[in-house]
Amino acid sequence: MRNVADLKEAAGLLRTGDDIVLALPVNAVIAQRLRLPTTDLGDFEGMVRLQVEKAFPYPPEEVTSDYELIEKGEKESVVSSVAVHNARLNEIAGPLLHSGHIPRQVTVYAAQRAASHAAEGRALIIYREGEKLVSAISENGKLSFTRTLDAADEAELQRDLPQLALSAELQGIDTSFPKILLDENCLPLRDAIERILAQRPDLMGTEAPPARVKLNLAPEAWRKQRAAFVRQREWRRRALWAGGIYVGLFLLFALYVGVIRFQVGHLQKLISRDAPKVEFIKSTEADWKALAPAIDPHYYPIELLLHLFESLPNRDVRITVYEQSARNISVQGEAPSAALAYQFGEQVKKNPGLKDFTFTLGTPRILPNDHAQFRLEGKTK
Repeated sequence: MRNVADLKEAAGLLRTGDDIVLALPVNAVIAQRLRLPTTDLGDFEGMVRLQVEKAFPYPPEEVTSDYELIEKGEKESVVSSVAVHNARLNEIAGPLLHSGHIPRQVTVYAAQRAASHAAEGRALIIYREGEKLVSAISENGKLSFTRTLDAADEAELQRDLPQLALSAELQGIDTSFPKILLDENCLPLRDAIERILAQRPDLMGTEAPPARVKLNLAPEAWRKQRAAFVRQREWRRRALWAGGIYVGLFLLFALYVGVIRFQVGHLQKLISRDAPKVEFIKSTEADWKALAPAIDPHYYPIELLLHLFESLPNRDVRITVYEQSARNISVQGEAPSAALAYQFGEQVKKNPGLKDFTFTLGTPRILPNDHAQFRLEGKTK
């Protein structure tokens, strides 16, 4: 916690988006203790608003009010009502508003002190706000009566405190306080208050932080403006997240591209390094393929002719012409019928010794003697 001289100095220490609770002095508000017919809680607001309009000499739209329920009975309920003139509130909060800081909640400092130090029962609380001495009566932690005292010595306290008690009793408040609380900064007045009220006050320190209270006197215009700021910050935050994700994805993509380029470059280097070996293997393979007909027994003419004769359906089918090149063979022959020519072609295709060739049999030509002349072409696979 840090002490500052005024609200202007405090505004200079705030950052955008800070959660601010503004506590007003009692001289800026009107606090009323009201007895209202017990009804639904939602109906209290309208009745409290009506009482506030009677107490304030300003149009209703220029006043912001709120209430807290002190005690609820079967027929009547006691309510703590607090109201502030919006112009006065804008004047007090000017340094905050000019720097772009809108409080989330506007409450009363006396209510915070009551909730912090006297959450149960009745209590008289005395402390200073600026140069003035403030007295506040709380019931069950709710503010029910406030006065600003001009007392500076025991004689003035002797005059003001009894008047305070009388005014409170006229509003129906029991002034036999189970607890009297005096701020530790007002310690010199402790003995005087004890002599006047015949009860020794307990000392209370500064709340850090004070207890939460329901009262919120923030005008509707402030709430809308703050809600707009919150939405704007949320969208800005989302935009920053989206931008961060986009940048992250872009960096990952750039890293991926870099890795791919590195791998491609590495592969190209390997390919360049191995290119002579690959070329040697390719040329060697081509040489071996060229030499295969000469050195591979499967391509010897005598072997191929043997397998062709093995495939003849009978002795009446004759081979008349045999031609062979490096990779191809050509067979011409004559069969007693076209059926036998086709049968020869099928048996050649099935011969295991001729599996390295792909054979194609052309349409046989019928001779005058009804024999079929055929031509069988074979190519290496």
